[in-house]
Amino acid sequence: IYLWVCAPFYMLYLSCNGRGYIDLTSLCWAKMVLGLGLASIGFVEFFYILLEKNQEIQKHIVFLISPVIRSLTMVLAISVVHLERTKGCRSSIILFIFWLLAVLCSLVPLRAKIQLAIQEDFSVDALRYLAFFSYFSFQLAQLVLVCFSDRRPSTAKPVSVKNPCPVQDASFLSKVLFWWFTGLVVKGYRQPLQVEDLWTLRQEDTSGHIISGMKEAWSEGCARLQQEGALHLSAPQGYRLAEQPQLLRKLQKEQSSGLHLLRTLARRFGPRFLLGALCLVVHDAFLFSIPQVLSPLLGFMREQDAPLWKGYFYAAAMFLLLCLQSLFRHQYMYACFTVGMRVKTAVMGLVYRKSLVINSAARRTCTMGEIINLVSADTQKLMDFVVYFNAMWIAPVEIALCLFFLWQQLGPSALAGITVIILIFPLNGFIAKKRSKLQEMQMKFTDRRIKLMNEILSGIKILKFYAWEKAFLGQIRDCREKELAALKKSQILYSVSLASFNSSSFLMAFAMFSVYVLTDPKNVLDAQKVFVTMALINILKTPLSQLPSAISTTMQAVVSLRRLGKFLCQEELKSDVVEKVPCSPGGDGVTVENGTFSWSKEGPPCLKRISARIPGGSLVAVVGHVGSGKSSLLSALLGEMEKRSGRVCLKGSVAYVPQQAWIQNAFLRDNITFGLEKKESWYQQVVEACALRPDLKILPAGDATEIGEKGLNLSGGQKQRVSLARAVYRKTDVYLLDDPLSAVDAHVGQHIFDKVIGPKGLLKDKTRILVTHGLSFLPQADLILVMVDGEITETGSYLELLSCQGAFADFTRAFVSTGADYRESSALTLFPSSVDKGSTSLQNMESISNTDWDPIKEDLGKLTEADQAHTGRVKLEMYVDYFRTIGLTLILPIVFLYAVQQTASLAYNYWLSLWADDPIINGTQTDMDFKLGVFGALGIAQGLASFGTMVAISVGGIIASRYLHLDLLNNVLLSPMSFFERTPSGNLLNRFSKEVDAIDCMIPEGLKMMLGYLFKLLEVCIIVLLATPFAVVVILPLTLFYAFIQSFYVATSCQLRRLESVSRSPIYTHFNETVQGASVIRAFGEQSRFISEANARVDHNQTSYFPRFVATRWLAVNLEFLGNVLVLAASILSVMGKDTLSPGIVGLAVSHCLQVTDILSWIVRSWTDVENNIVSVERVKEYADTSKEAPWTTENISLPVTWPQAGTIVFQGYGLQYRRGLDWALKDISLSIQEREKVGIVGRTGAGKSSLALGIFRILEASKGMIYIDGINIAEVGLHDLRSRITIIPQDPVLFSGSLRMNLDPFDRYSDEVVWSALELAHLKSFVSSLPDKLGHECSEGGENLSLGQRQLLCLARALLRRTKVLVLDEATAAVDLETDNLIQSTIRSQFEDCTVLTIAHRLNTIMDYTRVIVMDQGQIVEIGTPSGLIGQRGQFYNMCLEAGLV
Repeated sequence: IYLWVCAPFYMLYLSCNGRGYIDLTSLCWAKMVLGLGLASIGFVEFFYILLEKNQEIQKHIVFLISPVIRSLTMVLAISVVHLERTKGCRSSIILFIFWLLAVLCSLVPLRAKIQLAIQEDFSVDALRYLAFFSYFSFQLAQLVLVCFSDRRPSTAKPVSVKNPCPVQDASFLSKVLFWWFTGLVVKGYRQPLQVEDLWTLRQEDTSGHIISGMKEAWSEGCARLQQEGALHLSAPQGYRLAEQPQLLRKLQKEQSSGLHLLRTLARRFGPRFLLGALCLVVHDAFLFSIPQVLSPLLGFMREQDAPLWKGYFYAAAMFLLLCLQSLFRHQYMYACFTVGMRVKTAVMGLVYRKSLVINSAARRTCTMGEIINLVSADTQKLMDFVVYFNAMWIAPVEIALCLFFLWQQLGPSALAGITVIILIFPLNGFIAKKRSKLQEMQMKFTDRRIKLMNEILSGIKILKFYAWEKAFLGQIRDCREKELAALKKSQILYSVSLASFNSSSFLMAFAMFSVYVLTDPKNVLDAQKVFVTMALINILKTPLSQLPSAISTTMQAVVSLRRLGKFLCQEELKSDVVEKVPCSPGGDGVTVENGTFSWSKEGPPCLKRISARIPGGSLVAVVGHVGSGKSSLLSALLGEMEKRSGRVCLKGSVAYVPQQAWIQNAFLRDNITFGLEKKESWYQQVVEACALRPDLKILPAGDATEIGEKGLNLSGGQKQRVSLARAVYRKTDVYLLDDPLSAVDAHVGQHIFDKVIGPKGLLKDKTRILVTHGLSFLPQADLILVMVDGEITETGSYLELLSCQGAFADFTRAFVSTGADYRESSALTLFPSSVDKGSTSLQNMESISNTDWDPIKEDLGKLTEADQAHTGRVKLEMYVDYFRTIGLTLILPIVFLYAVQQTASLAYNYWLSLWADDPIINGTQTDMDFKLGVFGALGIAQGLASFGTMVAISVGGIIASRYLHLDLLNNVLLSPMSFFERTPSGNLLNRFSKEVDAIDCMIPEGLKMMLGYLFKLLEVCIIVLLATPFAVVVILPLTLFYAFIQSFYVATSCQLRRLESVSRSPIYTHFNETVQGASVIRAFGEQSRFISEANARVDHNQTSYFPRFVATRWLAVNLEFLGNVLVLAASILSVMGKDTLSPGIVGLAVSHCLQVTDILSWIVRSWTDVENNIVSVERVKEYADTSKEAPWTTENISLPVTWPQAGTIVFQGYGLQYRRGLDWALKDISLSIQEREKVGIVGRTGAGKSSLALGIFRILEASKGMIYIDGINIAEVGLHDLRSRITIIPQDPVLFSGSLRMNLDPFDRYSDEVVWSALELAHLKSFVSSLPDKLGHECSEGGENLSLGQRQLLCLARALLRRTKVLVLDEATAAVDLETDNLIQSTIRSQFEDCTVLTIAHRLNTIMDYTRVIVMDQGQIVEIGTPSGLIGQRGQFYNMCLEAGLV
């Protein structure tokens, strides 16, 4: 009947949904032959009956018709097989169910035939027996064959991917039971899994496929919202004016609340999610059928004369129902996790794409830490929401069904249970609301902590130079304490919630039984009532326990949706700000007409009345004081600013060189080619023109050297030249150059100008807009734009502007006259800027004396170390470390409370079985009050112990988390600079965000569940053994098999968790890099390439995540089958021991066994969670073993309070080597610098100038020799004692988010008066005074709301505050104009007159009045003496002065 009903619809479906054509395979042949055999047996049986039994046909016509119908059914089955083959169906659910039903229906006749054959002589009716046994064998063979999948259709696309996912080739049964996953589990058990062992993602799970659909759905949704607004605007005028603000607020609220995002996700992934929900509904149907079978089983135990087959039938039926509900539950979980994974991919894709298009105002409100948190924590919360959301609606339905069946058992007394639930729900609703607020508070502190950590990692060099680690460590600890305080409150509230739900089964039972027995003495509790009720209550426990988790997850998801919605509806850059027209010969290359621009809609305009016409192919110089709007002008041309009015037009393609070079963590050549194919001849021209040839010789692997994040292992000048080379290599039509010559030597700058930018350079035919401070370049410019306070005040050629006698001419003449002659002033810069540090590449790598890292020759170009995954099981010491941090004072009470909790549970359940077996005298039972009292006391004890364990584990988890985070923070901050250059920031941010989040929440939650369910499993085993001691024969092998499967699984799962964690770090690194370089990426039009790279990294991560959650399903299906076998064993043993067992003890044993599938499922999940998340402890602790800096302070050496008092510096045979395999950076430096001496250090790029400074600060440790300051060997002094007593003004001005005061004085050591005095001397007092918050003015991340020059002046103010006897200047006057530069130079000369000053210089005019000059070359001092003396020697210094025009 089944096949005849389903076949027409199935065949119609196949006809409409063909997937290709499958060639005739051996599997298909076997199915067809067996089908024909089955049909033939039916026809043979028909003719046999017709010939041999013709007299009996009239009486038993059914025996004649039956074989005909069977044969026709087989013919139909063969037709279905053939149609499936022609339509490309490789595995059939319809035929699998058909053959399964056929075999099951044949089992009863088979038993009867076997008994009949034994009782009678087989030869009496041999043909009939032979036909039946053959028929059954063929059916069984068909059932086995249908379990296998056929080959791929010949018309399908060939599989082009390496190692495709086997689920695509799996049969229906293999998919249902997850057998297709077994191969990977076995491989993982034999040897630790590697990335190469993992399957390629299915097409439907890839980022490209998911995000393309998601983008369409998102765009459609946004368009629909805009249409609603547009329709409203077309309404009558009066109505429109009244309602418009309200509508706009509504639309904005809908977008920013995340409702629009949720609706888009639902449209995109809803169908698959609903399919999972359908599986959940079917699972519930089977779940509620089980107590209905338990009731007649217990009734059977009470009946004396019932036949045994009934008991066995009930036992088998219960086993079958349990297996079916397990299968449907895990199909539901698989569907949810698949959808969750796709949702995570989709949201990460949207966030990444958004980060590429948000405007400057929005970027300032969305810090890097927040964006990282969005893609790590918030996407995970959404994923959890997908998995648990169904519990929000299915749990109330399950509760209602339970109460319905309870009413059937206990009548109106079931209302007492409803009352308990009604009381529990408001309490938990209140708790959920409170926890939601605490969650928001916690996330706010987490954001702040991650943001701070990101800034620390970005500015770690400055922290080490200034010895500020402790100040920032204190800030992080404050944030962390506030975060943990909110988490602790949330966890205590959650413990109340969980304890109330865990005790709800007892409270319901107690309430219902009390009302039932006390309302009428005739109401007795027998085994059937008690244990069917308890089975229903145990079913009820699942929705009651899931509901708080679901509510909590939903609340967290709402918070995350709101945060994501807020980010995704941030203002974007408008594509119509700049008109881009195709390049054509002649005409203007860039046109700006009456433009007014600002950084935000609300903010004041930064550029006003901007009008300029720049002819194609011309060179235009833009000059002006610090903060006059030069960089803003280029940003406006790029479309990065808000256009208030006017018109901007660019002709052709654009390349952009920012003021602060943005360098990728990639090979040097990839930074130059930037996604283009490498054309060798042009590449070599670019390298030569950009003066990179000498650098390539210095770099360990030439242009194949890996560059660290943000160009960490390049000097400032090298970074700027690479940035320029990237632009030149593009061959675009318009070049926007934001002071690219600011960070290079004078002679290098002249070389680049001549070879690249100038009238004879590579870009001579291109339109070039050059922001510059260099006076010497201006005469060669076709046009000069002079900017003052955001306006272009003068325009013209150099000579025209001089002849105009305007501000430009006065300014130029005034500062030309200050030089010794015009040649010297031309070597000066009009608006001076920073210089090349001139160190070797890898300038800050740790020296070999402090590390044993010895790379092989071919790895010399490699810098960063990829995040490495450990292999094998998590070491026991990780668990020991974790529990040691919690302490025995908490662990012992936790174990004791769990023991009390489970003992009380066992006792009250056993008490119920005794009560159920109590004899009924005169229709009633005795001592009801006493029985209820004992039952109630035991239940209350269990509830209190449950609450105690939850709180204790939560508090223990927070203690461990606090310690592990602090340990990680200390280990990272104590690491040398080489560690930060080798380790991508994404790896570290991953530890501080995702891994710490797992330690905060996931491990304690997993431990609560695992310990609770392990003790519960122990209770079930004790009860089963009490009831049927013979069950030990079943329990023992099941336990061994359980342990065997678990060990198989854990090895694989743990390694997958590690691989997934490792592959997550590059995602954060790429996000970080992209956000920082977004303007460059946009200018070069490389968004699609970066999006593809982000997709690839997310896919790589999901490649290990997908098998990880499938592994859990694979294990759960196998283990729940073992649990179902235990139920079957307990039921059958109870039926066999019917005469000796009481109904009460059987009810107790079977009802507890029914919980085993759930218990095993949760044990698996929690055990896995703990094992997988303890990997986070392992990953957090792995930095404990990396090399560390010397101690910050040394207790055995007491430095004088005023040290260094004189400031003498002595180098004795000092040498540095960055690492083995590289040349010596400094060789046998012996030098004595006297107190108050002013020493200039000069030399070509790579001469070792900065290495001297890094050696003085012990950023690099000496490989040989010593440095003495005031007679004390600095190697014996604590790093903070040393670094806090000497000062450096670095080349790159780094600020941190926080107040100006914090950036100047993070330890609050100085009074406001002293700070203001320092600001005055640094020429910042008037600027800071004009700010609304004065010293409290908040600096944005990286100090982006201040100009580069202002940041440089703040670095000078830091030095003025410290007033140490040794000052190292790494071009302190970078990016400031000449007027300010002269003031600064005079400030340094007056304020640091009694200090020893070392200046690393390229602009030689700044050191011409110094006491001595040291000339360095290839790590050695080649000349030393007074400037005039060295010029007289006509050596290297003389040649450098000659090139600079100083002689």
